[in-house]
Amino acid sequence: MHVDARPRSCAFRDLHKDLTDAGASSVFGLSTQDTAYQSEMAERLRLPFPVLSDAKHELAKALNLPTMIVTGQVLLKRMAMIIRDDRIVHVLYPVFPPDRNAGDVLAWLQNNPA
Repeated sequence: MHVDARPRSCAFRDLHKDLTDAGASSVFGLSTQDTAYQSEMAERLRLPFPVLSDAKHELAKALNLPTMIVTGQVLLKRMAMIIRDDRIVHVLYPVFPPDRNAGDVLAWLQNNPA
């Protein structure tokens, strides 16, 4: 099963400098695919941020993140978490359309400086 993360990932790639200029100390992706899949995708899409694997669903369970099952595979539903000082301070969910999510995160950061 392949879930197309390109529009959303590429939007975060394209706005990466703006996000860091707006106060994001780091940007990363999170998915339930394995590390090999994520590494290949990050390289192919030239992402300037890491994509982290929650293949065992440990983080998803600990934070009770919304998931869905697609062809027998547990996937995370699209969301963005803004974390400051080791605390989740804002969650953007649901995310639609996916390619607009990075702009929504940027707008939130600009309107809520640290």
